[in-house]
Amino acid sequence: MTHLLQGNWAIEAGTGYGQCIKFKEKLFEKQTPFQKIEIFETCELGKLLMLDGIIQLTSYDEFAYQEMMAHLPYYAHGNPEKVLVIGGGDGGVLRELARHPGIKTLDICEIDADVIDAAKKFLPELSCGYNDPRVNINIADGSCFIQKKPEYYDLIIVDSTDPGGPGAPLFTADFYANLKRALRPGGVAATQAESPWLLPDVVKQLLDASRSNFNFADYGAISVPTYPTGMIGVCIASDTKDVRTPAREVEPEIASQLRYYNSAIHRAAFAHPNFVQRLLQK
Repeated sequence: MTHLLQGNWAIEAGTGYGQCIKFKEKLFEKQTPFQKIEIFETCELGKLLMLDGIIQLTSYDEFAYQEMMAHLPYYAHGNPEKVLVIGGGDGGVLRELARHPGIKTLDICEIDADVIDAAKKFLPELSCGYNDPRVNINIADGSCFIQKKPEYYDLIIVDSTDPGGPGAPLFTADFYANLKRALRPGGVAATQAESPWLLPDVVKQLLDASRSNFNFADYGAISVPTYPTGMIGVCIASDTKDVRTPAREVEPEIASQLRYYNSAIHRAAFAHPNFVQRLLQK
């Protein structure tokens, strides 16, 4: 992907097309040992976070991604008590998971502490996820971290960047094998799985890697307008659960807080157009 600034437009471009977002001002920029962090105040979409020139979120529609990345695998499991988030330094997935009182341990493993610091300063509506007392922050490489936690977690969510830079090790079959070893019996793993419009080969690679390690795996689609192609997905896998069906319905007190996820959306996320069905065929 290529990141361009044309006047007051932040542009993520690649594979012949891209996404343009007009901004008022750049609030933050830092080149860390891992990536370039930029945060903008946009004209219409609130805050914009970019890492290495790739759109991570806007205030306008971040809830769609965060809710699906958290609640789709949470309800696929049904009642996870020990949960790990790999990546997700902005805190949005933590914010959503923290809605569930049944979670006893909520660990996050983020490789770049500067992402957390920037989110806490400029993205409080997401970084509020760090305020939950169950949250334990680990600054480390997630692919190494999980190797030290055999059969420890009920649910692992990988909220990664695209398959380049610090996120590259999180898109391999070896990583999925390590995910499986870190799960307790009945555990569920979920990973950010790109868009079949934009990166079909990566989507296929992720599903193949997941299926080579888990008995059940599928791709759940998420509508996020500010991402190129307006779509992204999550790969959810388990040895014992049909992840396409929620293990239980959303509690009314949690449903009233959500703007995107519900039990019908859970099921519908796995209904794909024909070209995606063919892409994902075993």
